[in-house]
Amino acid sequence: MKQLLVINGNHFDNMESFYKEIDRVFTKDLNWETGHNLNAFNDLLRGGFNVYEYEEEVEVKWINFSRSRNKLGQEMTDILVEYFSKHSHIDFKKEE
Repeated sequence: MKQLLVINGNHFDNMESFYKEIDRVFTKDLNWETGHNLNAFNDLLRGGFNVYEYEEEVEVKWINFSRSRNKLGQEMTDILVEYFSKHSHIDFKKEE
């Protein structure tokens, strides 16, 4: 069974707090801070940051997605969803 990771759209209102949520979900016990940009986001999706192994198959569910779209904008959420689609090891789902 694939590990389930949940991004909660209620936990952020802008891109900086989105990246903090991504850090919370995709990293564990790092002794350094991740970059808060799309390149670092893409790297985190690959895995290997103490949550799941590099390109290990996982399920990612983004809950409260409608709120995220309202806060981040349609264009930005489309970009973020596109990043998920580039990773075949991630079974990505969003819940409005």
